[in-house]
Amino acid sequence: MIKAKKKFGQNFLKDDSIKYKIIKAISNDKNKIVEIGAGLGDLTVHLLRLGDVVAFEIDEELCSYISDKFKLEIETGRLKLICGDVLDFWKSQSLLDFDYKLIANLPYYVATIIILNGLDDERCKNMIVMIQKEVANKFIAESGSSEFCSLSVIAQSVCQVEYITDVPPTSFEPQPKVQSAVLSFDKNNPSYKLDKKFYNFLDVAFSQPRQTLIKNLSRQFSRENIIKIFDDLKLNLSIRPHQLNIEDYHQIYKKIKEA
Repeated sequence: MIKAKKKFGQNFLKDDSIKYKIIKAISNDKNKIVEIGAGLGDLTVHLLRLGDVVAFEIDEELCSYISDKFKLEIETGRLKLICGDVLDFWKSQSLLDFDYKLIANLPYYVATIIILNGLDDERCKNMIVMIQKEVANKFIAESGSSEFCSLSVIAQSVCQVEYITDVPPTSFEPQPKVQSAVLSFDKNNPSYKLDKKFYNFLDVAFSQPRQTLIKNLSRQFSRENIIKIFDDLKLNLSIRPHQLNIEDYHQIYKKIKEA
């Protein structure tokens, strides 16, 4: 019997009702399925019914287990198993050289960076991911909410983000100490194209959430210029970072670049 390893943040999903909700949420298109963290292959079985799968697994013991469990699928090319850390393969701009949809039950310690990589990767068209509920709430938070942050702006600039379901600790073996949630990210109709400088701009904007946005931005940009931009856009000078909407952030950023 294979035991979950803490160093990989492993919690094996055992709840069939959650697996069904994940499968149901997957987009119906011709893009290949990519699974990050194949684990024991419990979800992989269902994914293979939808089409060919490319699966990444960092744990060598699990790779061996998956290789035996899906020997026929691997031999016929229906499943391609890649053993190693997916982030090592994601050092170029795209993870793979074809359009794909990403399905993943992500370890909490690496969830955010993998999602951000998926958002940046033009080949990644959709994502269905299970992450810590606290982090999920940030991705879907709306303007005005105390949880609205840089992750909210980034994700909703390029995706339609949908909350699929809560996942209680009892759905896993072993049980984590926190609640989880499944999110869907649909990138087929992006509103904006992002760049790394925009990410840095957001880091500054949300650096002190309780401070005014002007005070935060003035740490890196000319306060005089920021006030002028706010006046031009008819924004309240005392507004705080979570009170702006996504379009406001893109307008401010555009004017900063033009200055």
